[in-house]
Amino acid sequence: MHIRLIDIAHARSGDKGDTANIGLIARDEKHYPILKKYVTAEKVKSFFGEMVKGDVERFELPNLGALNFLLHGALGGGGTKSLMTDAQGKTFAAALLRMEIDIEETV
Repeated sequence: MHIRLIDIAHARSGDKGDTANIGLIARDEKHYPILKKYVTAEKVKSFFGEMVKGDVERFELPNLGALNFLLHGALGGGGTKSLMTDAQGKTFAAALLRMEIDIEETV
């Protein structure tokens, strides 16, 4: 089954210096295991491609049904140094929700 993240999750994003922070939250508790299994740090880094110069870290928050991603080197130096349109990382969550994953489970 092929799905978009926006169909099973919502997200928020922000920044700290040159690192974008994305919280990906399951819309229903049954969706958290799908996020946990299929939305890896490697897939997120690949999805954003050249926008992320550093590593992507993933943290699991099962009590919230959420994953938190830190995208290092994603903001061109951060809000006070960058000429990027979104130097504070506010639109990274909306972009991640466009990611599509192939899953074995039914949603």
